[in-house]
Amino acid sequence: MIWCISHLSLSLCSRSRRTGQYNVQRCKGSGKAPYQRCSSQDSLDEQAMVDYFKEVEIIQRSGDAETQEDLQLKVADEGEQEEAWLMEAGLATLFDESASDGEDSIVLLSTLTRTQAAAVERRVETLKQTLRKRNKPYSVPDVREIFKPSPASQSKVRDAHKTTHQSDAETDINLEVSFSEQALIYKEGLKVTQPQNEADDRLPDFRVSQDKTGQTRVGDLSAEDMKKVRRLVLIEMSALFDTCGIEVKAHKALKVKVRESGLFGVSLSTLLEQDQRRILGTKVPLILQHLISHIEEQGLDTEGVLRIPGAATRVKAVCHELEHKFYEGMFPWESLKQHDAASLLKLFIRELPYPLLTVEYFNAFISVLKLPTKKQQLQALNLLLLLLPEPNRDTLKALMEFFQRVTDHKDRNKMTLNNVAVVMAPNIFMCKGFRSKISEQQEFAMATGTANIVRLLVRYQNLLWTIPKFVLNQVRKHNMENQRKMNRDRAVKKLLKKMAYDRERASDKQEKNTEAEGGFIRVQAPQFSMVSMAIQLTEDLKASDIFESECCCLMCVCWCVCLEERCLDEETYIKAVLELNPSAEWVIKSVQH
Repeated sequence: MIWCISHLSLSLCSRSRRTGQYNVQRCKGSGKAPYQRCSSQDSLDEQAMVDYFKEVEIIQRSGDAETQEDLQLKVADEGEQEEAWLMEAGLATLFDESASDGEDSIVLLSTLTRTQAAAVERRVETLKQTLRKRNKPYSVPDVREIFKPSPASQSKVRDAHKTTHQSDAETDINLEVSFSEQALIYKEGLKVTQPQNEADDRLPDFRVSQDKTGQTRVGDLSAEDMKKVRRLVLIEMSALFDTCGIEVKAHKALKVKVRESGLFGVSLSTLLEQDQRRILGTKVPLILQHLISHIEEQGLDTEGVLRIPGAATRVKAVCHELEHKFYEGMFPWESLKQHDAASLLKLFIRELPYPLLTVEYFNAFISVLKLPTKKQQLQALNLLLLLLPEPNRDTLKALMEFFQRVTDHKDRNKMTLNNVAVVMAPNIFMCKGFRSKISEQQEFAMATGTANIVRLLVRYQNLLWTIPKFVLNQVRKHNMENQRKMNRDRAVKKLLKKMAYDRERASDKQEKNTEAEGGFIRVQAPQFSMVSMAIQLTEDLKASDIFESECCCLMCVCWCVCLEERCLDEETYIKAVLELNPSAEWVIKSVQH
């Protein structure tokens, strides 16, 4: 079954803005069932949605950190969003010629697919029009010159069609072809979206075809390669939404005063800085790790774990005690009740000063379910997870893995995937600042949407925290282009160095020739204290004469003078050799007894 939440928002539930309480009631006089069937959302049964609004009521009653300042959100101005997007994608040079990433931008652009190039082109054009409206001077290049289609790109499009059709089963996830290219092929093929299976155990068993190269997971790549991955994924994510005709407006956070130390209400970056001073390499906040471990140690068979709240007054007292005793190792974990620990875990998520899914991508996460197929929704989530900052991504991953372990015990704890999703969705999505900016009807409309996103994050986490092969191929191409450029630069430097050396050598030879014309030759003796010496050139000068003079000076028995590869015997006349090779270099090579 699929319920339409729009009717629910007007008839099923009412909420007092003053008290924050939700009252569930049947519709009167409408002649309609409290829910209507709808093909746009996954099904969440009536009891599940009641649990959702109960959780929202608990959040409202808890009065989380009343003294903490709400996060202030602002929609980017016209043109500002495009400029920020191009900078984040590493393409600032497309609107600012003074940007330092010019060469890298050219290489990046050479790796893009047609849909990715179209996404960049669209934002460059929008920025160009905005600057023109403001009568500001700009140096945005003509996008037609940047994105000229090449025969190679057309070949890639044909290959994409072929590969996509070969892997066209509804449950096959194709990681080798750009997701936005697949969406375009789907759109051009005029396929009709089929109704999705809704129950926990009937969500499609999506699979990724295995190959000998294996899967690449988050954390497997170097920091430098992950930087390239993030740029490409941003372009790909935007291309996917563009192809499906979905506009996503990004918010930006205005700076607010947040706590600089502690456990609750502290930013993830600050928490990890604190934790890494204690345990090097910590990626998930220690307090969250301890809360998860404590809940699991007390047993995941407990009925209603995560759903049944702890006593509000006791939770607040424990929260205060943790702030003072956690890092000292003095907190009495043995006395912490399991439901209290679960409430503290949810409080930790809600109290983050910036949402776990980030301000920048919050709307994109919510917009995922607007995509026409479940497969495209998963692909978008995959890209969005790769875009999250590392602390957010690692923390979210730890939470999703924990939620999966909770659902593994659903036969005993009665916490199915639906139950976990509806309970946790308000805690993840109803962040401060955003919650106060939406209407009551919008809040209801978000209910099933956000719960379904959590369902997908838990159900398909083995797929979502991987890096698609087509992105890896683009990074590889990027690196190969950079390597070619480095090789070219190295070759140019080597050539310039050789040219300088040749000029210097020619100068030395000219000096030697001048000495020869003046009646002298210069003999090199690098193995000895006398690096070189000038010998007067005469008609009768032999190699043996140089030996004798040098022998007397250095008190050695015998010498051998080498010209290139030729070792001169004692009876060789130096002037005769010089006439044959005027640019000869004279070097004492070795000593023989």
